[in-house]
Amino acid sequence: MDFSSDTAAPAHPSVLDAMASANEGPATSYGNDVVTARLRTVLAEVLETDDFDFWLCASGTASNALALSCFCPPTGAILCHEEAHIARDERGAPEFFSGGGKLQLLPGNGAQIEEPALREALAGINPSFVHETPAHVLSLTNLTESGTAYPAATIQHYTALAKEAGLSVHLDGARLANALVHTGATPAEMSWKAGVDVLCLGLTKTGAIGCEVIILFGESRSKFPELKARAKRSGHMPPKMRFLAAQALAMFEDGLWLNLAETANQRARQVADILCRRTSTELVQPVHGNEIFVRLDDDIVQAMRAAGAVFYPWPGGSYRLVTSWCTPEEMIDTLSGVAV
Repeated sequence: MDFSSDTAAPAHPSVLDAMASANEGPATSYGNDVVTARLRTVLAEVLETDDFDFWLCASGTASNALALSCFCPPTGAILCHEEAHIARDERGAPEFFSGGGKLQLLPGNGAQIEEPALREALAGINPSFVHETPAHVLSLTNLTESGTAYPAATIQHYTALAKEAGLSVHLDGARLANALVHTGATPAEMSWKAGVDVLCLGLTKTGAIGCEVIILFGESRSKFPELKARAKRSGHMPPKMRFLAAQALAMFEDGLWLNLAETANQRARQVADILCRRTSTELVQPVHGNEIFVRLDDDIVQAMRAAGAVFYPWPGGSYRLVTSWCTPEEMIDTLSGVAV
């Protein structure tokens, strides 16, 4: 029973088939191929706009760091939640890629930035005061690192506050599909329609091998030459980009990425329901996506691990369990037999 991470899951067979199809004969390098060109057409349909440019990366850390480096100078700061992936799990990559940009960490339950803290941080920006590091970007995450989903209306509201203060807005969407399924929002409503400047749309955790799409919207398209230059300089310009594009095409076809996210979310709800049969079990956060954050007593932890369950302790005394597109019903049944 592997509940360690959705990155532990295999790639969906459609992704492998698409990559095999892209492997027929030579193709122009560095994204100048017909597969990547086709992806632009599909993205325009998914995003309901043609006013964008995009770049493909193989990891979420690379996509976040590259995207943020185009908006945050070495002397600037990025506002983000104190538990954001860019702060907790990327080993200083945003600071490194931006040449020294600082992360300014904000509080909030469920890894969602609380509005008073955001307003205070925005009101405190003073670029003329040489002793401070003024913020240039607001970075939001959906799903958050606590598995909760910002509604599209909140994204839009926070984006408006940031824009009023002169900031750009970055959305880390490593698990965007899970958030979309939970909230019922469209990709457009959760991104450019909400005022987001740059979206890092993740497909790896949803069922791809390794595919993240950096999408620049509207006026932010002016950053695209710089994005490509930074991608080249940092070693994130895939020569055979068609294989990343093929993964994305497979995921978007017939809404596969959303269907897989719905399965993962459903499995997470089942896991939470099973664990919460015990009175000693307490959900730390609501289950909005495919992650369960829960407090468990030692007896159930030992019983689950003895049955082969893999999951991790989480800061604050809880445990995190993650489901994926291919978490089988049999695994849910096995857990049900253990967690009694």
